[in-house]
Amino acid sequence: MRQGIYSLACLVSSLFHLRLASLEMNSISLLMMVTYSPELTLKTSLPASPLFTTVTEALGKVPIVRLNRIHPTCEDHHLYLKLESCNPGGSIKEKNAAYLVNEAEKQGLLRTGGTIVESSSGNFGIGLAIVGATKGYRVMIVIDAKTPVTMRRMLTAYGAELVEVPLSEADTQGSMQVARMKKAQELALNIPDAWYPCQHKNPSNTDAHELWTAREIEAAFGGAPDAIVIGVSTAGQLGGISRYFKRYYPQTRIIGVDVAGSAIFGTPRHPYKMTGLGLSFVPPNFDPQMLDAAYSVDDGLAFSVCHGLAKQEGMLLGASTGAIVAAALADARRFTKPQTMLLLNPDRGDRYLETVYNADWLTAQNINILQHSHLTAAIANLLPVPLDIVGRSQE
Repeated sequence: MRQGIYSLACLVSSLFHLRLASLEMNSISLLMMVTYSPELTLKTSLPASPLFTTVTEALGKVPIVRLNRIHPTCEDHHLYLKLESCNPGGSIKEKNAAYLVNEAEKQGLLRTGGTIVESSSGNFGIGLAIVGATKGYRVMIVIDAKTPVTMRRMLTAYGAELVEVPLSEADTQGSMQVARMKKAQELALNIPDAWYPCQHKNPSNTDAHELWTAREIEAAFGGAPDAIVIGVSTAGQLGGISRYFKRYYPQTRIIGVDVAGSAIFGTPRHPYKMTGLGLSFVPPNFDPQMLDAAYSVDDGLAFSVCHGLAKQEGMLLGASTGAIVAAALADARRFTKPQTMLLLNPDRGDRYLETVYNADWLTAQNINILQHSHLTAAIANLLPVPLDIVGRSQE
């Protein structure tokens, strides 16, 4: 029986790669015809842009772009970035925000005139602020000293109120997450008609990505890629996407990525500068059984890849994307057969202009940006975290 299932999976995989080649050629032809082409004239027909009644309806309608120049591995393997940074507010967390708010309304947890309270380093808070703005809710976001100035300004621009937890409440490794969550819970208990979604522990945090993101990937590839590379964070994206693909495309490998120093994979904890990845605890939505590989990427390598993506691929993306791309490149090198991989880009780089893309800040943090052969060598030395260690992280 197992042999039969394996043979069927191999056949499906072969047919998928043939379809992918066809889709890629058709996509290239279509792009040349309707976007940038010397033959384009005012008489050339262009596809209609969809019309949406609210900004949240536009979520998920993002491009998927192949990587070409950042690393020699791109010549042998097909690595595609799903640019969730192209969502209206610039990140994938808007999907979680829209979904959880809608569910809270259905369940009577959030009513007209209510207040949304959340602990966030930025993106989920921005997502809630956007949804709150469209629906008329008061939004309060608990931040800390690590929250970049740009994130703060974006949050307030959308109308969110900021509540800052002092650095004195950090844990022994410098993490502020538990202190922020405690403050958010306190606010929610003391403010009338307040709702605290608690993205870190909410079991519904995965649902938006099973319903939307996973099916968007399936539709784009006409099936499933060989691997999907996802940052762990609160495990919302990882949980929802892995659940869908393990059910319908079990041959697709799920690769989880975290920042070195985080507690999630059971590796040694230490301070890190990354925002968007890393937790001081293992989130309840994280299931190590869903992983086929796990990578822990340090700040220096992640930020170096971010600079490489900007300078060699023309994409200014967020800090966690650097870690995700580094892990994907390292994993692809393990295979001689060309791999088709989907990499999930969580957010834009404009949020990190004062940090990741700021030479003075990098110098102050003693972070050296690797380039060319040095970057290639660092990726070659990046090894997966043994899954038995990852599994023990929940013990």
